[in-house]
Amino acid sequence: MKLRTLLTIALLAGVVSPLIAEQKPLRVLVVAGGCCHDYANQKEILKKGIEARINATVEVAYDPTKSTKPVFEIYKNADWGKNFDVVVHDECAASVDDRPYVANIVNAHKNGLPAVNLHCAMHSYRWGKFGEPVKAGADNASWYEMLGLQSTGHGPQQPIGIVFTDKENPIVKGLADWTTVNEELYNNVQVLTGKTLATGTQKIPEKKDKAGKITPAKDVTSIVVWTNEFGPNKTRIFSTTIGHNNATVEDARYLDLVTRGLLWSVGKLEADGKASAGFGK
Repeated sequence: MKLRTLLTIALLAGVVSPLIAEQKPLRVLVVAGGCCHDYANQKEILKKGIEARINATVEVAYDPTKSTKPVFEIYKNADWGKNFDVVVHDECAASVDDRPYVANIVNAHKNGLPAVNLHCAMHSYRWGKFGEPVKAGADNASWYEMLGLQSTGHGPQQPIGIVFTDKENPIVKGLADWTTVNEELYNNVQVLTGKTLATGTQKIPEKKDKAGKITPAKDVTSIVVWTNEFGPNKTRIFSTTIGHNNATVEDARYLDLVTRGLLWSVGKLEADGKASAGFGK
């Protein structure tokens, strides 16, 4: 008989302690640091929030620099992702254009390492004419191809009304629409292979420039939550552009969304939106 069958029989008979059959925790790497955000606190909020919700152990790679060129030593190793089940990209590295370094990051995902991308990760690892739609296979396209959507900028800090559009997707099933505190709505230059889960609408107030010219108030809507399947292994990638301010990152609704996306990326999320056996809390 197979070992698993013997173990099951032994458990039912009360011969083996259930502790032996406990599921090992997911190994999660949170990469955080760079420009424009309170990563010192957000990395801890994410770690605690994830570990409180699911059976996971979170390790953090943190660069305290405030520049747009944070460097993470772990990425310099060709097999940097081998000890993790999923990586949470929460870095803001807009000016990092070292091709081999970026290729090393992307290749890990292309070869099967799932990823969760938060907020400024979408504006990282870019060069060339990145403000224009990139072309498939172009020198500056690999990071956007991993994300499944290209974004290059954002509007003012104003509340964003989030509407879940694919309500049957297990990541968002049962989650209620909500309006954030002041946040940045990222633009959508183009959707590559991503699948939309939620949109966000932001009311941009009227603006008057120094010459007295008035730009009328308007509503702007963008995709703010989506999934992607990347590379030959169809690696699962989850992304959300929400998450600039600490009040958002520590919001239970945000942490629930991110954690569900993480579980989905590693294939441990059931159709009802709950964690697979052994991975919930």
